[in-house]
Amino acid sequence: MLTDMTAYVCSRCQVQSPTDALTWCCPKCRGPWDLEFASAPVSLPSLASRVNSLWRYEEALPPMPYGPEVTLGEGRTPLVPLTESVSAKLDFLMPTLSFKDRGAVMLAAHALRLARAGGLDRVVADSSGNAGTAVAAYGARAGLDTLVYVPEGTSPKKLEQIRAHGARVAEVPGDREATARAAREAADEPGTFYASHVYNPYFLHGTKTYVYELWEELGGRLPDTIVVPVGNGTLLLGAALALGELHRHGLVDTRPALVAVQAEAVSPLAAAFHAGADEITAPAPARPTLAEGIAIPAPPRAHQILRAVRASGGTFLTVTEDQIRTAQRDLAGRGLFVEATGVACWAAVKAAEPRPGLTVVPLCGAGAKTGLAR
Repeated sequence: MLTDMTAYVCSRCQVQSPTDALTWCCPKCRGPWDLEFASAPVSLPSLASRVNSLWRYEEALPPMPYGPEVTLGEGRTPLVPLTESVSAKLDFLMPTLSFKDRGAVMLAAHALRLARAGGLDRVVADSSGNAGTAVAAYGARAGLDTLVYVPEGTSPKKLEQIRAHGARVAEVPGDREATARAAREAADEPGTFYASHVYNPYFLHGTKTYVYELWEELGGRLPDTIVVPVGNGTLLLGAALALGELHRHGLVDTRPALVAVQAEAVSPLAAAFHAGADEITAPAPARPTLAEGIAIPAPPRAHQILRAVRASGGTFLTVTEDQIRTAQRDLAGRGLFVEATGVACWAAVKAAEPRPGLTVVPLCGAGAKTGLAR
């Protein structure tokens, strides 16, 4: 059995499980796991001589004996100004062309750890495209047998990329939730690791490096506002983890506001936030939207997302399909070709009242994956 001080824990039920177990959710409420472990402060001066990958923030990451073996040089994406007060972090320049590499490298490293300990035969994931591509790539890097469930109608370019990495693809009739259900059924089979970017908290501890990079890039400080697109909330929740750690370790004095962005067509979290609710009472209608990557009618971590935004003093914004189209073309005219989901934050910031100080938006996925929105 693997032994360390890390454990899965359900924030609702307080049920715990060892991280070498393949149980992918809380057995009591079927909710997603969080991760309990003791992070340590990262020394800013020491970073100059460290490896150029996500593993440079080793003190902040869960213990991972084989972690540094599983890397494609992810991270350290550029931070470039768009206006005097708004900068963009170019996470579409990751190895698989999306920010999902941040979490996928952690899932693959953990899965490799389990495989070497025995009892793990395959990895399954579900995705609208980018997370599946990232899990396929890092699964290939780790030498893992990987199966990715995707909705029918997923971008052919994303499917080609997943298959190119050697992963098998299962196309599921129906919407994104039908795809997730199929993957969860497969995840219950013996010897299967569910590399879920929603249910497995190792993914969130990868996405938190987004904020650690901002902190490093800005010389030990943070922007005043961090804007993130939210479907399942993996980037937002990772950012919240990092902000809490940096503040707890005395590395920052104040925490930025987290501003979450959803497509107006599918915006259950925005509706709940502005209604003062702590949870989503019913799934949102699954209407078509160009921002397919954040079109999640009932995110499993809704309660955590709403709590994180409120605790930061942030808010939710929504954008229309026309605003998404306009923002994609605007960024392309600035030399940045970003997929429709990835431009949502820039669309929201352009339409909203300016916030004081420095605002950072992520450009999460490359336009080459999906093409120009019509």
